[in-house]
Amino acid sequence: MSGATEAGPSTDLVLVVGVAGSGKTTVARIVAERLGWPCRDADEFHSEANRAKMAAGHALTDSDRGPWLDAIGAWMDREIAARQPAVVTCSALKRAYRDRLLGGRPGVRLVYLHGSHEVIRSRLAARHGHFFPAALLDSQIKDLQEPEPDERPVVVEIDQPPEAVATAVLTLLHEESAPGRPPTGGATERAVPPQEPRTPASPTGEHWELRHGGQSAVVVQLGGALRHYEVDGRPLLDGFPADGPITGGRGQLLIPWPNRVGDGRYRFDGRELQLPLTEPEQLNAIHGLLRWTPWHLLARGEDTVRVGTTLFPQPGYPFLLDVFAEYRLGPAGLEVLVSATNAGAVSAPYGVGQHPYLTVGPDLVDTVVLTVPAQYRLRTDERGLPTGQEPVEGTAYDFRAARPIGDLRLDTAFTGLDRDPEGRAVVRVAHPSGVRGVELWLGEGTRYVQLFTGDTLAGPERRRGLAVEAMSCPPDAFRSGTDLTVLEPGATHVLRWGLSPWGLP
Repeated sequence: MSGATEAGPSTDLVLVVGVAGSGKTTVARIVAERLGWPCRDADEFHSEANRAKMAAGHALTDSDRGPWLDAIGAWMDREIAARQPAVVTCSALKRAYRDRLLGGRPGVRLVYLHGSHEVIRSRLAARHGHFFPAALLDSQIKDLQEPEPDERPVVVEIDQPPEAVATAVLTLLHEESAPGRPPTGGATERAVPPQEPRTPASPTGEHWELRHGGQSAVVVQLGGALRHYEVDGRPLLDGFPADGPITGGRGQLLIPWPNRVGDGRYRFDGRELQLPLTEPEQLNAIHGLLRWTPWHLLARGEDTVRVGTTLFPQPGYPFLLDVFAEYRLGPAGLEVLVSATNAGAVSAPYGVGQHPYLTVGPDLVDTVVLTVPAQYRLRTDERGLPTGQEPVEGTAYDFRAARPIGDLRLDTAFTGLDRDPEGRAVVRVAHPSGVRGVELWLGEGTRYVQLFTGDTLAGPERRRGLAVEAMSCPPDAFRSGTDLTVLEPGATHVLRWGLSPWGLP
């Protein structure tokens, strides 16, 4: 090292967490050296009794860890009071432990080092002379509760050299300190290296691919949209071509409102506001303000991509939002998290949705077998604006029991969603054979789902795929106020949905 240090992120302390063997100490020391900050390891705060217990192969209890966490917290407070930025490590496996270290210390940033059990186990096996034996790894994995998005973790994959891990940590911390950068969520990721190759120019900008086993997905720069998702070579999204434009809203993120705002005119916090009419034939503002803007690649891994942008104040929406979308493939399929934080000084109206089209093979949606766990549907007028709500029971819109779509024309919002024990409502789309299909689950932040059979689309796109749109609010919520989210300054809204394939390939 030359002795020169990097400019530090705007934070009081960096807390590096992860299971034993994840490289916390090594990475933290590299980060601290580059920043010119002091570094402490949590092992230094253990009592002799705790050390002896672990060396004997016994896992610590919560009561054992209490005084240890308090000692780390007291040191953190002294550093903060002295205005001395620093780096400290701690396994902090449980949410309660991290809350104990982060609570009341808003300037502390959380860094989580993530790695597969196999990588960590091999590292522990090669480590000699440490009081923590490899045999205790299973107890740590059992206790581990990975950081959630509201903890604002910087998450970095460890399957790279420690210097590269430290570079990723510093890159992400600096990105978050920069004005207009959205906070990170909680997926496995690494900072994007500057030399990463770019795909050829296309109407939708850069394309970023995710892979996990037989799954692959593609996210594009234009609007952060989801272009493609397939499993074992079988497409489950009716997306758009790599060299073509986005049509019909395919895969687009709908922010800061989904669906329509009648006349584009609404009243909020005593102000009359007018949005551009982006569906002029119906005199509506449709699907938000971020569909046709380029998003930035914030971080990515083999199975994860995070993209983000800033929605700046503008005519009709004079509010400031930091937004990111995170796409992650895993054993259960594709999971999507969409987060928006009010970065302004005043309250902001907010709604969100996403517009994927599902396909299970048939040329038309007519023979697709559909299940929708909804008690109500919204009636609409000729402009697509809600006029009321009615039970689906006894109507053509009752898909609580699986049945083919037939020739029914759907451009319909549903609500009163029945949820499973995990809090998810699941829309199920099945091939006519019944042997395969895909489920779109609606998680946190979803109160409505819009189904669209594409009857108004042109030519071969008509009724080719079924749009199943997770939404936080109904159409025209800016005018009606129904289930509209009001984001106070600094507040964050999260929407989660995902796709789970099932059945034979």
